[in-house]
Amino acid sequence: MAKAPERTSVPGPVFIRLLARLTDARLPASGPALADRLSQWIDWSRAVALAGALDGRLPAPAADAAAFDEDEAAECARMRRALGDAIDAAPELAASAGTAGAGDFAPFRQRHVALQRRMQTATGQLRGRLRDRLAAASPAGARLAAIDAVMEQTLSPREQDLLAQVPTLLGLHFERLRGPAASGGARPWLDIFRLDMRGVLRAELDVRFLPIDALLAALRTR
Repeated sequence: MAKAPERTSVPGPVFIRLLARLTDARLPASGPALADRLSQWIDWSRAVALAGALDGRLPAPAADAAAFDEDEAAECARMRRALGDAIDAAPELAASAGTAGAGDFAPFRQRHVALQRRMQTATGQLRGRLRDRLAAASPAGARLAAIDAVMEQTLSPREQDLLAQVPTLLGLHFERLRGPAASGGARPWLDIFRLDMRGVLRAELDVRFLPIDALLAALRTR
């Protein structure tokens, strides 16, 4: 029975560790400082917008602003579960699929891209709704909402470019696993790949919910 390739433990967030493990990449012990990294991603116009959000005067909240309702948190949790269930229910990743897809990565790529788009759409809607609630809550909340809006506009294109590369990395991992097993006819490598792909999608889901979790925390503590 084929064994999974030996994997090197690396530091960093779960999502990055998984990708590094699957691609056999070695992460540096320490990367560039956050400020240095952001300076490469934020152009002058976005920097001006961010400065305005940080320093500008913001209107007071509406007198009839609604208090935070835990139903908002419940809806976020429901959507997170639904997205996780969609990952688990992907037919290409089911153990019962057997050797289906053993010769072609294309169905896995299509499923991965479809799930990424679903995550992006759902989390974008949740983030916008929570930001609107935060902006109406208090002057401090309005400032945080404005900062989050600028950060989303600034960083999302870069984030999407990076996430769009994940299916390619998984394709390379698929070929690496399939290579040694092709001559022997055994297919346990496909089960390994399915488990890895599911783990990467789950980790990406966690990354996409980080801003939502932060907005929920801000709403609870305002």
